[in-house]
Amino acid sequence: MKIYEKIGFMRQLKGWSQEEMAEQLQMSPSGYAKIERGETDIQISRLEQIAKSFDVDLIDLLSFGDKNVVYVTGDNNHQIQNLNFSQEATAFEIKRLQLIIEHLKETISLKDEIIATLKKY
Repeated sequence: MKIYEKIGFMRQLKGWSQEEMAEQLQMSPSGYAKIERGETDIQISRLEQIAKSFDVDLIDLLSFGDKNVVYVTGDNNHQIQNLNFSQEATAFEIKRLQLIIEHLKETISLKDEIIATLKKY
């Protein structure tokens, strides 16, 4: 994964828009978008700001070590990608998915209650 792809992925993990990220970095949204598209070289000082925004060390942002995660996306068109990112990003994604699962369980439970109530009538 290239650094600009990793930055975009980590931003999405945080649930931030490009505009919110640009505001944190005190730059224009179009300038930030160029970073995520890989259209501009990123200075070390900017990389340090980005790492600080993600609350990770610069070395973690730049590392492409053996911390791999495989994920599947899509409905009928499944894609499998091998991504490298820090343990913090992995923990964040696990927590996000746990919250989604909990919300889905609550939704199913509510649906079941509504169906049971409707069957009474």
